[in-house]
Amino acid sequence: MATLKELAQRPDRFTGGHRACAGCAAPIAVRQVMAALDPEIPVVTANATGCLEVTTTIYPFTAWKGSYIHCAFGNAAATLSGVESAYQSLKRQGKIPDRPIKFVAFGGDGGTYDIGFQSLSGAMERGHDLVYICYDNGAYANTGIQRSSATPRGASTTTSPAGKVIAGKPQPRKDLTAIMAAHNIPYVAQASVSHYMDLFRKVEKAFAVEGPAFINIMAPCRLTWGTPPEETVDIAREAVESCFWPLYEVVDGVWKLTYKPRQKTSFIDWMKRQARFRHLFKPEPKTEILEELQAEVDKRWEQLLARVETEK
Repeated sequence: MATLKELAQRPDRFTGGHRACAGCAAPIAVRQVMAALDPEIPVVTANATGCLEVTTTIYPFTAWKGSYIHCAFGNAAATLSGVESAYQSLKRQGKIPDRPIKFVAFGGDGGTYDIGFQSLSGAMERGHDLVYICYDNGAYANTGIQRSSATPRGASTTTSPAGKVIAGKPQPRKDLTAIMAAHNIPYVAQASVSHYMDLFRKVEKAFAVEGPAFINIMAPCRLTWGTPPEETVDIAREAVESCFWPLYEVVDGVWKLTYKPRQKTSFIDWMKRQARFRHLFKPEPKTEILEELQAEVDKRWEQLLARVETEK
């Protein structure tokens, strides 16, 4: 495992000067992921259409160093599967040198949880030697902040607007990380931009395994969430500390907690900091809904702890 000093000295594979919003966590996540890669090994990157692609590849400019493929909204995993398969075939035929090349795909939650799920599931099931990274900002942020299956229950979006009919999105979010673990692939993890060394270690592990790996990264969107840009990393950290976004990994089917808060914080207090939940507190707190949301987070956390303890 590389030290923080070694990581800081590695050359950037993802440059500054892109056009992401101030405070956007997606570029933070990408820079952390790319820094964890061995600088001597080339990497092929596939990027699903979305905020990250739009803000980093405005023609004729790009923030990406190395091989980069812009994919459609729903086929990043399929595209990279084809590239990885071509590499393996050409290598077997002796048409290219037998040297290590890494393959990584990036997609937001809209292009991963929903539109791209079939493509992702297929790539994982077929066993392609690639890493898929989801930067989860909890909505279709690039197309107008519509709800996705990653959107938390109670959040107000343009397609689940809080009002007299509904108090934000009625359904709980999909647990995609657990779904990916159910594919029985070598490595699955949940990480956050706030806990960078935890994320670095997980990326190193993901690229070290033979076969598919998946990492789901908490990446707050300041526009979608309605938070100040300077609070992005702190908001991500509180998501972890409140156990809404636990940090864990699944290695060859064995679940392991990689971080446990010393003092679990309030999920309700975390929601108070975000405009997307404002309707649950003003003009007066929706106590019943808030208690249900806190209870849901507590339940999922206890279930995770029980699962980890059982598999020790």
